[in-house]
Amino acid sequence: MRIYILVEGENTEMALYPAWISYILPNLKRVDDFFNIENDSYYIASGYGYPAMIQNNHLINAIKDINDKGDIDYLIVCLDGDTVGVQGRKNEILTHLKVNNISLINNCKLEIIIQNICIETWLLGNKKMYSNGELNKNFIAYSKHYNVSINDPELMEKPKDYKNSKSIYHYCYLIEMLKPKLRYSKASPNNVITKKYFDSLQDRFNDTPNHLGSLKTLLDLLHSFIKFS
Repeated sequence: MRIYILVEGENTEMALYPAWISYILPNLKRVDDFFNIENDSYYIASGYGYPAMIQNNHLINAIKDINDKGDIDYLIVCLDGDTVGVQGRKNEILTHLKVNNISLINNCKLEIIIQNICIETWLLGNKKMYSNGELNKNFIAYSKHYNVSINDPELMEKPKDYKNSKSIYHYCYLIEMLKPKLRYSKASPNNVITKKYFDSLQDRFNDTPNHLGSLKTLLDLLHSFIKFS
């Protein structure tokens, strides 16, 4: 199994995906140079945001490298759905590739993972941290607006009078939910990529299997690789 992973973010995703892969696929080794990928290894790179991932040709260049190397099994592209949504963002990527007349060689499969709404939305799925947030007075307004411990975080809209984006609202919600025990920022995501935090997210599917559908898509994909590692 040889995998190339291209993520949207420069910090959280670049730390989170390798951590989660190590929990599910401990035998899959990360390499720092794409051209050093061999059996049972993966390479991860940042697209430096969206739409920079496509405007600056990070995606196209990744496909060209894969086609030149010739032995990569999967290209996994991970990015936020934001206000466009899962299918909308997928369509943007596929349209971009079609317009530029570029595709992967036949032996490499493209998987597009959409973080609906953003990576922080997935992290809101930790129900244990919700009760922690209730100790923080700044969290009250967020919890009154939408209770992510009983409702699907992916369905949370921003308040009507909130001027910033839905993704920023989810990000701020997470920060306040984690206080006072944990600190989170995109530059310092270590507290939310631990095995304990990951296990709590997986527990969420046992309690509410119909929640966090886009996260389940990712985890199902990673678990499907177990038989190959």
